[in-house]
Amino acid sequence: MSVTSPYSASNWLRDFHPADRAVPRMICFPHAGGAASYYFPVSRALSGKAEVLAIQYPGRQDRHTERPLTDIHALAARVFGELPQEGLDRTWLFGHSMGAAIAFEVARLMEGELGRSPAGIIVSGRRAPSRFRGETVHRQDDEALIASVKALSGTDPAVFADAETRRLVLPTLRADYQAIETYRPAGTPRIACPIHAFVGDADPLTTVEEADDWRAHTEGTFALRVFQGNHFYLTPRAGEVIAEISRLILPTGV
Repeated sequence: MSVTSPYSASNWLRDFHPADRAVPRMICFPHAGGAASYYFPVSRALSGKAEVLAIQYPGRQDRHTERPLTDIHALAARVFGELPQEGLDRTWLFGHSMGAAIAFEVARLMEGELGRSPAGIIVSGRRAPSRFRGETVHRQDDEALIASVKALSGTDPAVFADAETRRLVLPTLRADYQAIETYRPAGTPRIACPIHAFVGDADPLTTVEEADDWRAHTEGTFALRVFQGNHFYLTPRAGEVIAEISRLILPTGV
């Protein structure tokens, strides 16, 4: 019997495999240029065990006519307004690259606005907010932007081969890069819930040391998991990543 998603009216949430009972929830935040569909395999793998909600930012896929946002705090605020407020004790946030920064800011909003924390957050492929690099890819011309994206090996080169597709995706890519490259929270903000950091051992955007510095941003427990691979280690290491996520968010024996 099919289950109707309670989030179907939201432009921001994608519920690929609706849960029919109260199970652990994981909210997934895509990388720059990424879309909710990136997390479909994770949702499928955890179907029946966890409720996986993927965030769909404006400016891509079925929201391609909407103007993308260029500020991490604005993105976090909009996402926060769409999320369920019940069941935070069984809710995990998972974000990769730009998505890690948004997940962290959403957790801060949960604690600041609701006075409650999620069960934990998993930040992947992103250095700690206190570690800043002076990146300006969003200011470069189209060819330089495309070259930077291709170098990360996370986007099908065919996306840039077609002129019409390039015209559609480049403004969103540039907006996302602007958002993450200008993100620099004041001081060393901390959240109360646990932080688990994932990183590829050959990631050109985040060193193991930069990922380890997430420990300064939580008052709870911290753990670092290093996977073999580059910035998009998640794709070739999908089985390992999903197994680690399951270990963290699922009750023993599920």
